[in-house]
Amino acid sequence: MNQGTKPNTIALFDGQQIRRHWDDDKELWYFSVVDIVGVLSGSIDPRKYWNKLSQRLREEGSEVVTKCHQLKMQASDGKYYLTDVADTETMLRFIQSIPSPNAEPFKLWLARVGYERLEETANPELAINRALKTYLLKG
Repeated sequence: MNQGTKPNTIALFDGQQIRRHWDDDKELWYFSVVDIVGVLSGSIDPRKYWNKLSQRLREEGSEVVTKCHQLKMQASDGKYYLTDVADTETMLRFIQSIPSPNAEPFKLWLARVGYERLEETANPELAINRALKTYLLKG
C-alpha cells in the first residue's frame, strides 16, 4: 500500500486515538482494528479481544477477517509495528460483531442507513432528494 500524499493521521473517537492510513492507489482509509475494537469493546486488552473476536468470526464462517491487511503503524512507544488494518466497509462489518453497549450507536446507525438505502431502491426519488439535501447542506 502506497504511503501517498495524505499523512497517516490519528482520528479521535470519544477522546481515544484511532490510527489510520490513507492509501492513494485505492483511495481508501485503513483503520487500526485493535484501536477500533479497544474503543468499542472497552476491553483492557484490545489485542487479546481482537484475537478472540477474529477466531470466533472464522469459526462462524465469516470471511471478513480475511479482508484485513497489515501495515506498519506507530505505537505508543514511538516504534512502528505491523498492525491489523481494515478499510471502512470491513470495519463496519467488525463493529456489527462487537457485543458491547459502546458499539450500539454504530449498529443503530448502520441499521438506519441500511433501511434508508433499501427504501431508496424501492423509490429512487428518495435517493435523489437525500442527495440534493446533502449537496445543499454542504454549500
